[in-house]
Amino acid sequence: MSKKDFDVIVVGAGFAGMYTLYRLRKMGLTAKAFETGSDVGGTWYWNRYPGARVDVESMQYSYQFDNALQQEWEWSQRYSPQPEILRYARHVAERYDLRRDIQFNTRVTSAHFEDAAGIWAVTTDDGKTTRADFFVTAVGCLSSFNKPDIPGLDDFKGNTYFTGSWPHEPVDFTGQEVAVIGTGSTAMQSSPEIAKQAKNVTLFQRTPNYSIPSHNGPQDPEYVAYVKANYPRLRAEAKQVYGGVLDDFGEREGKSTPPEVMEKELQRRWERGGLTFLGGYTDSMYDKATNEFAAEFVRKKIRSIVKDPETAELLCPTNEIGVKRICVDTGYFQIFNRDNVHLKDIRNTPIDRIVQNGIQRGGVVQEFDSIVYATGFDAFTGSYLRMDIRGRDGVALKDHWEAGPRNYIGMAITGFPNMFTVTGPLSPSVFTNMLPSIEMSVEWITDAIGHVRDRDCELIEATPEAEDEWVRHCDEVARPSLRYHADCWYLGSNIPGKPRVFMPYNAGLPAYARKCDEVVANDYKGFAMS
Repeated sequence: MSKKDFDVIVVGAGFAGMYTLYRLRKMGLTAKAFETGSDVGGTWYWNRYPGARVDVESMQYSYQFDNALQQEWEWSQRYSPQPEILRYARHVAERYDLRRDIQFNTRVTSAHFEDAAGIWAVTTDDGKTTRADFFVTAVGCLSSFNKPDIPGLDDFKGNTYFTGSWPHEPVDFTGQEVAVIGTGSTAMQSSPEIAKQAKNVTLFQRTPNYSIPSHNGPQDPEYVAYVKANYPRLRAEAKQVYGGVLDDFGEREGKSTPPEVMEKELQRRWERGGLTFLGGYTDSMYDKATNEFAAEFVRKKIRSIVKDPETAELLCPTNEIGVKRICVDTGYFQIFNRDNVHLKDIRNTPIDRIVQNGIQRGGVVQEFDSIVYATGFDAFTGSYLRMDIRGRDGVALKDHWEAGPRNYIGMAITGFPNMFTVTGPLSPSVFTNMLPSIEMSVEWITDAIGHVRDRDCELIEATPEAEDEWVRHCDEVARPSLRYHADCWYLGSNIPGKPRVFMPYNAGLPAYARKCDEVVANDYKGFAMS
């Protein structure tokens, strides 16, 4: 019979993996985390592209499990840039001495449940196998970057960059002809910075996106003092909000509001900036007329910012606003007024292929020194399916998820005992402030592990009936939303051949927390323990 090396194996050393290690150590359990990168930080370790920054206010996008940590850390900006968030992650690792339980530069290639022994055997790319009672994946929702299927992608002789896996040394675009493929969030953040250096920047756009100005700037000392003095109350209030982000959310429907009142409210939110732009009305994501009013408001803003009418219209989205995650930018639309920034429409005239010296489109080659691929992620499931994860009787996770991800309360999978997923598919995850969601998920998982041990049990596993019911419930709460019918990465439609399943839990963080609490209150209803 195989012997275990640790109580728990964790995959990932981002904010989720670090907090998991912290909790497990507090419980007196032994744990080992494997991390592909050379340091902590997860998303903020890999996404180093110019202009990368958080889109939730920094004072809220931070851990809350230790008040001393909250009080001592100082954020320099309203929306902190990637280097500062990475410094914060490193500070946390040092403060709690977490690195001694993390093996860096190590990729997990497989994780197999050994039926006879009832433990997990995790193999890494160094050829070693490590065994543990429990297997926790903290791999993130947006950590598997999408390499687009463009003919000739590897033929280019110039510099190639992916925003999701950016070089660790600075990249200098001075004097270069630069192509940026994609106009989602990473392109909106990086392009203004690249345009400051490059001779010319050409953006290749398939689908225009909505973006709200961040109005980023230095932190207001008075605001910081207020938040730090009231953190317990503010954190508790945030947990009662759909997205876990504090704001003055409206309580009335847009369809019953006079247009001039709606216009004034949208203008107020535009001037403040940020992700909660649609928070003024409860039906923004459910009523097409309310949504279209907000969408046209933003289109008018784009037309007022971008001087060339033809370019402005190309930048105006035609889909509903918010059905894809709204972007938050710093001067994105303004760059199209620069002489060195150009926009190409690849929906009507697609890219033919990448060639040695540039990009061929419509039979014509445009030469470039560098190509930046801002082409998004294989969201939610990509990082799981790149590992060979097998549960009972050798059943592969990719087969269990053949028709799309399935689990119970976003954290446990039928047929995969003692395996937990932190902010996995079918949890609120990307619809929320990720830090509170991570903390809630980690606390629930570690409490469940403690419960199993306290009951002198060895295994905990979601029942098929509970998993089926959760999948149905997730679909039911998503179906009325305008998001449910959108063509976006929430449904995996950005990845060819990926099953179309609505992957985030759409009822919000408070509803999700109640569901998870009910499971515990009913003696872990939906789980079998043995």
